[in-house]
Amino acid sequence: MKKKITVFGIVFTMLFTMITFSACGGGSDDSGEGEVVVETENYGEGWEFKQGFDLDYRPYSFVADDGSNGGFDVEMAQAVCDYYGWTYTPVPFNWDAKDAELQAGSCDCIWSGFTINGREDDYLWSKPYSDNTQKIMVKKDSGITTLADLAGKNVGVQTATSAYDLLNDEEGQKALMDTFADLKVFDTYTVAITDLKAGAIDAVAVDVTRAAEAMADDDSLVCIEENLGSEQYGIGFRKGEEELCEKVNAALDALSKDGTVAKILENYPEIAEFITLGK
Repeated sequence: MKKKITVFGIVFTMLFTMITFSACGGGSDDSGEGEVVVETENYGEGWEFKQGFDLDYRPYSFVADDGSNGGFDVEMAQAVCDYYGWTYTPVPFNWDAKDAELQAGSCDCIWSGFTINGREDDYLWSKPYSDNTQKIMVKKDSGITTLADLAGKNVGVQTATSAYDLLNDEEGQKALMDTFADLKVFDTYTVAITDLKAGAIDAVAVDVTRAAEAMADDDSLVCIEENLGSEQYGIGFRKGEEELCEKVNAALDALSKDGTVAKILENYPEIAEFITLGK
């Protein structure tokens, strides 16, 4: 009996701690099976907006070697905060931790080249702001010019990405993946691209926007003409937070009209053609 009480006490303490942690974002309640909503008192001036983003997804978001944060999405989130007078807080994480961070209330959204397609029912989405396609990136002298040429090759991809999902989807490109000698899964595209340049793998399945950044830095890299798939990026919020989503959408419209988006894109010319805000 004493043992049972002790276990119960531990469980109760853990639950209390979890609830208290969620309350750091303003409290929490359940609004559906398996769904956690972190309430916020208001979105007025001075409110803290916490952007969750991939710590290594250039040029949309990244943490630089000096510890500073950068990327188109990071600068856009900061601009939204400036527009409303909110306090901006960056929350970088490894991409496969994104859902845990969002549901724990550590961040208010996932804003980091985040694919809407195939996840429509999993989040509350902002308006799409960037077009994207999945491509195969190779070295120019590889001899790989078509998807068929990937048969027997070692291909890399970042974990928990739309390219990874597409290659493992029976209705997507799994038949193509089955022709590979190996699909090597990386924590980040930076490491995958480094391995590609070193000859450790033959190709990388990657978003064209990420590939554009890599090819701008190294002209030995190229994408083959065929696409793996196409998609759009959006900002993913917890379900039930329509007011916050609407405010961010309104800010995106305003920042498109006043030239802020165009100004930020001057820092990221390699993706300017893919950004749909204001178009």
